Amino acid sequence: MNEIIKKITYIIPDKLYSSLKYRIKMKKWINWKNPETFNEKIQWLKLNDRNPLYTKLVDKYEVKDYVSNIIGEKYIIPTLGIYDKFDDIDFTKLPEQFVIKCTHDSGGLVICKDKSSFNIENAKEKINKSLKRNYYYGNREWPYKNVKPRILIEKYMEDKKDKELRDYKFYCFDGYVKALLVATNRQSKNEELCFDYFDSEYKHLELTNHYHPNNKNIPHKPVKFAEMLKLSEKLSKGFPHVRVDFYEVNGEIYFGELTFYDMGGLLKIHPDDWDLEWGKLIKLPKKDD
Repeated sequence: MNEIIKKITYIIPDKLYSSLKYRIKMKKWINWKNPETFNEKIQWLKLNDRNPLYTKLVDKYEVKDYVSNIIGEKYIIPTLGIYDKFDDIDFTKLPEQFVIKCTHDSGGLVICKDKSSFNIENAKEKINKSLKRNYYYGNREWPYKNVKPRILIEKYMEDKKDKELRDYKFYCFDGYVKALLVATNRQSKNEELCFDYFDSEYKHLELTNHYHPNNKNIPHKPVKFAEMLKLSEKLSKGFPHVRVDFYEVNGEIYFGELTFYDMGGLLKIHPDDWDLEWGKLIKLPKKDD
């Protein structure tokens, strides 16, 4: 039955699918004719802003070259290998620590902190399952539809102070940074993943993500916050909206990814007045007839 339902959802047109999912998740209908909120405009952009460059920019391997050309190679996490099939990986040539991820989705990730105890079969099962998945169908984020599924292996990164790879996600609007999301405890098995929001001066905002709570201890300001901010402005220039992600590892900045449709346009933050406030910052391009 689940496979039948899945096949039916695959043939539903993007606009109808997005309308129905938005209604279910957000408890209201999208105003397609005059979108005003952040989430409504993200939905509109998915249907109408079809810049072919986006397909390259959501590819976790291909985007590295693009970003390197704009801000410099020193911000790129070193690549240890790129593969079409899991069985092509020669683990004897990998270091003791590394990260395996799929280039075409979100969640296809395996972290190896100790190769001597690394379960290759479990990793293979997870990665191969992700390789078969077309990420586009979940929220109809069209750039992912034609990304070639591959396996990317990167250098393992961990900050000595925070004991994790902490995410710094900048919400950008054509070169203007409105807010920053700091994700903590992402790799912890004992602590809950937390999301905290800050403004461009690193003032903690009274916003709470629907899916993840604020951290009881406000995350400290990254050492190179000002540099991250400038890099985010530079990378986001020319895009109506994009989330630019960075990591700070032992005082050095590394690029994470570019996200054009945060939470698929189903982002819930309380109180909800942020939705209209951020929405005003998205200048929609003219729709091609």
